Amino acid sequence: MSTLAVIDYGMGNLHSVAKAVEHVAGKATRVIVSADADAILAADRVIFPGVGAIRDCMSELQRLELDAVVRECARSKPLLGVCLGMHALMERSEENDGVDCLGVFPGTVRRFSNDLKDEKGERLKIPHMGWNEVFQSMQHPLWKNVADGSRFYFVHSYYVEPQGPDYIAGSTNYGGPFTSVVARENVFAAQFHPEKSQHSGLTLLENFVQWDGNL
Repeated sequence: MSTLAVIDYGMGNLHSVAKAVEHVAGKATRVIVSADADAILAADRVIFPGVGAIRDCMSELQRLELDAVVRECARSKPLLGVCLGMHALMERSEENDGVDCLGVFPGTVRRFSNDLKDEKGERLKIPHMGWNEVFQSMQHPLWKNVADGSRFYFVHSYYVEPQGPDYIAGSTNYGGPFTSVVARENVFAAQFHPEKSQHSGLTLLENFVQWDGNL
């Protein structure tokens, strides 16, 4: 039996994520929600979720000494970042007057402009909240059986801007295109919430449970 750890640093829909993974994995995978470094590092796969503000996220990771744990997981095993967890994997965020992040991916987290408009010229609301399409820009094991243009559930006011196109695995349009998925080697991170995204999200989580970290 394999083990999947959901990192618990006090921010995120931890149990919703765990329940969704348990649903797709069945009895073949033991799912734990944990802040224990040894338990996380011993797991076969790790999910790094999060909601809220990046300053609180980084402060809690550092207080619990989990920042180094996330970096080690990003070097050594399949790691899935979700929403704020995705932001924390970048080098720096504009949120909270600027916060240094984990630097797993080169790039910056930026805020949506307040004057975003749709195709009809109507002003778009911030945060970007609800269902939207994700267009795949690289082949990846986590896209297996997920149709290009599938809809996922988003809630965010900030988006990632990776340094260069090689890291972009998916994009979404909201007043213009933005990067909604990044990937490299054994790390995959999404802006949307797969645990709230019904069939497409559960398919992606099922793919993650089966992923060995190779492309």
